[in-house]
Amino acid sequence: MAASADNNGTTGRTLPQTLSLVFGVVYLLVGIVGFFVTGFDDFAGNSQHEMLIGLFMINPLHNVAHILVGIAGIVLARTLASARTYGWMLAVLYGALFVYGLIASGESWDFLNINAADNVLHIATALVGLVIALMPVREAVPGRTARA
Repeated sequence: MAASADNNGTTGRTLPQTLSLVFGVVYLLVGIVGFFVTGFDDFAGNSQHEMLIGLFMINPLHNVAHILVGIAGIVLARTLASARTYGWMLAVLYGALFVYGLIASGESWDFLNINAADNVLHIATALVGLVIALMPVREAVPGRTARA
């Protein structure tokens, strides 16, 4: 018996799309929660006491960046091609942030208030971006049925 790709119990979303959506939601929530820690004052300040879950230094600008990355992930999760674009965006952006953090961490001019824990998270996010961008996907051709 043949079954259509739409009736296989899945949403039709690929793993890169799901990862984009999940990372988008997580980054959006982290950005929103971050404002409960920092408020809106000292927007690009470098404060050692504004920490998220006791590990990650943040400021309001850092929170806005998380919100924008989150919204991008949610919006770009719609198609496989756009999810892959999000993956490349994460890889490039967070790779650059990792390098920035290596140089700026602990400096008075660090406008994103980055510390060593942020650096670890940034390189991990860049690697997830590469996974999203490069992960092989086997998709059924729309309108065709699978053969048993």
